[in-house]
Amino acid sequence: MTSESPTPTDAADSAAGPPPECPAHALGPGGVHRLYGPGAADLRSLYETLREQHGPVAPVLLHDDVPMWVVLGHAENLQLVRSPTQFSRDSRIWTPLRDGAVKPDHPLMPHIAWQPICSHAEGDEHKRLRGAVNGAMTTIDFRSLRRHINRYSQMLVNRFCEEGEADLVGEFADHLPMAVMCELLGMAREYDDRIVHAARDMLKGTETAIASNQYIVDALGRLAAERRARPGEDLASYLITHPAGLTDEEVREHLRVVLIAAYEATANLLANALRMVLTDRRFRAKLNGGQLTVPEAVEQSLWDEPPFSTVFAYFAKQDTELGGQRIRRGDGLLFAPAPGNVDPRVRPDLTEGMQGNRSHLSFGGGPHECPGQDIGRAIADVGVDALLLRLPDVELACPAEELRWTESISSRHLVELPVVFEPREQQDVFQKPSLHALPRQRSVWEISTGDGRPSVPGSAAQPRPPVPVEPALPPEPVARGGAWQRLMRWWRGD
Repeated sequence: MTSESPTPTDAADSAAGPPPECPAHALGPGGVHRLYGPGAADLRSLYETLREQHGPVAPVLLHDDVPMWVVLGHAENLQLVRSPTQFSRDSRIWTPLRDGAVKPDHPLMPHIAWQPICSHAEGDEHKRLRGAVNGAMTTIDFRSLRRHINRYSQMLVNRFCEEGEADLVGEFADHLPMAVMCELLGMAREYDDRIVHAARDMLKGTETAIASNQYIVDALGRLAAERRARPGEDLASYLITHPAGLTDEEVREHLRVVLIAAYEATANLLANALRMVLTDRRFRAKLNGGQLTVPEAVEQSLWDEPPFSTVFAYFAKQDTELGGQRIRRGDGLLFAPAPGNVDPRVRPDLTEGMQGNRSHLSFGGGPHECPGQDIGRAIADVGVDALLLRLPDVELACPAEELRWTESISSRHLVELPVVFEPREQQDVFQKPSLHALPRQRSVWEISTGDGRPSVPGSAAQPRPPVPVEPALPPEPVARGGAWQRLMRWWRGD
């Protein structure tokens, strides 16, 4: 039966309620909950309140009290993304945008505004653009990709390994995905702290989000122009030379989507997987004992902490119904993996592990399912493995309950993950990683003298310089090993 709850359009038409600037109220016009401001500090709790009040689909308000629906149910989210005849990603049909209620400087405009990209296209145009993206993705050599990921992981660990302490968010998880994606796109020289900050800022919906977005767009525009003149062996070049014939604008915008979506999703995924390993001793024991693999740990994290809380947005192409709510033509709907993944109809007991189950919503579904999810998984898998191999004794430096998150409508980001460990020397990033530095090799049989200097029988007391020798290959790993198994997987390039 159709619900009688107020629709977003009804809420927008109502004049009741406190003004948007009032910090003391979490409700907007018509008593509809805001997804911004003081009342949205804990969106997880708010989503559960909305689920209790409205069921699997609930009316909400975005910044400036712009009406929207948020889809809370697992099945309803899948129905949303798998029904292209009913719901579109083309924001040009969104009623508030057509009516002028969404201003050009709206903080969420970088997410909402229509762009010439496959995720906003339909029909033949979607096939053309998506085909170019998929074609570029198929050129990725995942063996080489994993080597790049490991090398950048070693470089990042080298920055703090001698200190004995670090913040694994600010010094590792926030940087590794950006470094890898810049390498894949062909813009390795652009990787620095500034581009990391810009990518993070534009996703927060802050006052500087539009300027940060422009910084990213400018960098990608330079890349597209360079590769148009001199193609190379990178994703930008493959997009440009694909038979689909993408324009410079289409190339730039697709590079932006690939860069930002992969960066944010993987930075959150990497941080959450590390947090899980560090805060749950049972989980760490299973991982070290071989009962659980890093990829399985990553999948569990995708259930519990999806990289994107919501995705902007889908729009109704016709009057329809979803989750018992009447959806009007032109209404906007947020695809919401965070509340969908904890739908009690799918996960009645959240303490139960989801090992072996990949039916989470973290990478979307339907025609617009994330094309780069294997890249994200590879970065998280190799990154976690490499860090634990270098720092096997790493421990959380504070009580788990003191960890904090910053939260926006689009994502929930761990602020910091402070850890401590035994200080270690830096390693050559082009060499295979090891737990310890190799000991000095002896050229001949040596006997220790009383003064601590080695002597060789039949020769003077002065020791001979060691002759370099090839290090022995490590022994075969045991069937269900921990560190050795991970080392051998990396050694083979798996």
